[in-house]
Amino acid sequence: MDRLSPDRIREILVRARDVEVLVVGDLMLDRYLTGVVDRISPEAPVPVVLVEEEAAAVGGAGNVAANVAALGARCRVVGCVGEDEPGRALRGELEQLGVRTDGLVSSTARPTTVKTRILARHQQVVRVDREVETDAPEDVARAIVEQVERLAPASGVVVMEDYNKGVLVPGVIRATLAATARSGTLSVVDPKRRNFFEYRGAHVFKPNAKELADALGEFLHPDDPEWMEATRLRLGCENLLLTLGEHGMAIQTGDGTSVRVPTAARAVYDVSGAGDTVTAVVALSLAAGASVAEAAMLANHAAAIEVGKLGVATVSPEELLDHAVRFATDATSNHRAKEGSP
Repeated sequence: MDRLSPDRIREILVRARDVEVLVVGDLMLDRYLTGVVDRISPEAPVPVVLVEEEAAAVGGAGNVAANVAALGARCRVVGCVGEDEPGRALRGELEQLGVRTDGLVSSTARPTTVKTRILARHQQVVRVDREVETDAPEDVARAIVEQVERLAPASGVVVMEDYNKGVLVPGVIRATLAATARSGTLSVVDPKRRNFFEYRGAHVFKPNAKELADALGEFLHPDDPEWMEATRLRLGCENLLLTLGEHGMAIQTGDGTSVRVPTAARAVYDVSGAGDTVTAVVALSLAAGASVAEAAMLANHAAAIEVGKLGVATVSPEELLDHAVRFATDATSNHRAKEGSP
């Protein structure tokens, strides 16, 4: 199977409306200050940005939740926010998207992660980060586990979205995977380097090429089924989904099947948030009854749409279906043209 039919895509997307997704991980508030530059500061050789617009959006694990909500599914989040103004703003942004926030844990000891981007003429001038990256204190980690154990059994899939900001510490990871195992809930992991090898038992483990190469300390061989299987076993996951940027994806399933999914992108303007979009679509598709290969193919279309937009963006069901149909039509036309060529 090298592509999904429009009817199968419609079936998955319709079923996805009845899915509830639980996203566990590092939540962030993204702030944008947009303006114009027409002079250099007399105080230092830096541009002066005259701010004309301010905006806020959810980032990190929140962006996965935003993508889930945009596709019409129900979503809850579990994570940590500070008892501060950005924390209240983050809750508000999530709730505006229809994401339930009753699983959030507040902490006076940790500020809400905020990434402020200053832009001029659609170009980022500088980014200012406010965050604490150390592991969450024991009381915060314990409260996060309590929320996961409360919410996981009612979820169709649990996404663990790690940005190395201290929420997915080993104890939380183990407890979350144990909770999904007890309830028979699917688990999808988007890892980062710090606790890369802690996710044994995940249903789908989804690193990108750089993350996997850094963790293994070796060159990748995604087109070698034996190497992919050995890597899957080393990671201890049921299914390995390796994203390869412009080279698509490589999948190794627990039944020994190897699949290569070529990229569906036609134009790339901004890769920001593409990984979150892929994670959301893979998780939602699996919970809606798709196979790992089908989920990856649908996510591949979603990523192609997302990278064609400026900034972090979500994808609608209508966009997904339209892109997949156009992609299939173009592929068929190209195939016929090759067959008819001398």
